[in-house]
Amino acid sequence: MIANIISKSASSSGVAPNMSDYAQTYAGFSWETAAQSLMGLPDGRGINIAHEAVDRHAQGPRAQQLALRWLGRTGVTRDFSYRDLAEQTSRFANVLAGLGVQPGERVFVLAGRIPELYIAVLGALKQRCVVSPLFSAFGPEPIYTRLTLGGGSVLVTTASLYQKKIADLRARLPQLRHVLLVYGDADPVDIADTLDLAALMREASTTFVIGPTAADDPALLHFTSGTTGKPKGAVHVHGAVVAHDATGKLALDFHADDVFWCTADPGWVTGTSYGIISPLTNGVSSIVDEGDFDADRWYRILAEQKVSVWYTAPTAVRMMMKGGTELVHQHDFPRLRFIASVGEPLNPQAVCWGLDAFGLPIHDNWWQTETGGIMLANYVAMDIKPGSMGKPLPGIEAAIVKRCGEDAVEIITAPDVEGELALKRGWPSMFRGYLNEDERYRKCFAGEWYLSGDLAKCDADGYYWFIGRADDVIKSSGHLIGPFEVESALMEHPAVAEAGVIGKPDPVQLETVKAFVALKSGYVPSEVLRRELLGFARKRLGAAIAPKEIDFIENLPKTRSGKIMRRLLKARELGLPEGDTSTLESGA
Repeated sequence: MIANIISKSASSSGVAPNMSDYAQTYAGFSWETAAQSLMGLPDGRGINIAHEAVDRHAQGPRAQQLALRWLGRTGVTRDFSYRDLAEQTSRFANVLAGLGVQPGERVFVLAGRIPELYIAVLGALKQRCVVSPLFSAFGPEPIYTRLTLGGGSVLVTTASLYQKKIADLRARLPQLRHVLLVYGDADPVDIADTLDLAALMREASTTFVIGPTAADDPALLHFTSGTTGKPKGAVHVHGAVVAHDATGKLALDFHADDVFWCTADPGWVTGTSYGIISPLTNGVSSIVDEGDFDADRWYRILAEQKVSVWYTAPTAVRMMMKGGTELVHQHDFPRLRFIASVGEPLNPQAVCWGLDAFGLPIHDNWWQTETGGIMLANYVAMDIKPGSMGKPLPGIEAAIVKRCGEDAVEIITAPDVEGELALKRGWPSMFRGYLNEDERYRKCFAGEWYLSGDLAKCDADGYYWFIGRADDVIKSSGHLIGPFEVESALMEHPAVAEAGVIGKPDPVQLETVKAFVALKSGYVPSEVLRRELLGFARKRLGAAIAPKEIDFIENLPKTRSGKIMRRLLKARELGLPEGDTSTLESGA
């Protein structure tokens, strides 16, 4: 039986929480006061994310404290103190400067969770470049699309990833001036038009003076999928670090002696905001695991590294649930005091499973690529309603709204009424634009309200509950997947005339990608062709985005204007009511 409420108190975690009284903190909070927790660049030169995350600690009492502990797949461990991290990131900033890379240029990083990824992101921020980490499991086409849209002039990647995914694209990327390769334990080889990052780093100075950085200077470029068109590049600024820092304190309850583990890859916004920036600004020690999900390995990491705060994904929680609690109970987690999850809704069973497995509930929270940081959360000292996203962060005004035309909304004040989740603009980590798409950005707002595209409701106690997406974007294993990108890749196959893509409910991943394909004349459906299309899509898109299922269909349902009705495909797949079909093209 699932509890309706899990009662908490200020002493529940055994550590005095940073926010013991939600209502009081919310009422008295201001972003101006939150900014005072940070130092700013010397001599009033502004605010820079890398300075707040690394250099100010390296120049103070935390200089020798562990900043990052990297756990390699093969058992190798590398530790970086805050001073070590400051020196390595300064080396990388000097490498960029030595190559003539100017502030504002876009630096992409395509790598697994290796130390060079973290060093490159922070070092590029020191040089005031705009950084875009990419998920290493992406296939060549998503990588090409993002590098092209983002105008990437520098790419940091591994030699193996370059040869597998980039080399054949290089001629199509004329703006990509520098490719810096990480060889790891392998001996460097002469790969045309690339540079050996390690060799450049050895020659670079360990000191670097960060130039003047305004709070509104672009810092990060995160791509998020839409239902139509190409991925959108959400631009975030250096001033966002105020929200990264504050939400770490309030939503994740960071304390100075915490050992923190965020399992998210920096190729997704969670892995950057909370896998890199927030723990470092708060001066805690972070664990970085190179390996993929493995329940027993994860339990050993939690135990052996004495993790105290753990931030993971619902998909991982559900995979652990499938293995039961017996394996969990073979380990001891004496320091673990807080577990949080993000990426997709956390079902009530998963929240309560945490109590059985770890003696701790799992705290769901909500935010988006566009918000840059946690916006709604279940807090360490606040009662949990399993299945709820929690309450807004101090400094965040949320509402359930109904759109009224292009630039107006009606705020729904009655409890438990479905509408769109909206946030009043003005928090520091709010995205400042979609790259080169001003009109698309403008449509995200109605007056002072940012419209999230997520349907939700708010109960009488002020807890928010996720209902679903207002569009066709697919949520799978914490990733947002745009159906258009998948459809476009499938249509590159000579047999495919049209493709429609939906998210199909899945007990572990929340949704899996399913495609419906109409074939060109001369091709007939077969199991051989189905397998060929699955492999074709996987090679181009990567395993994270490619469809897991393909059905052949004679005609895709479309509106009279020719738009694929994905809603109808999904209704038919799941046996749900088809709803209004008045705009359906005849014969579909």
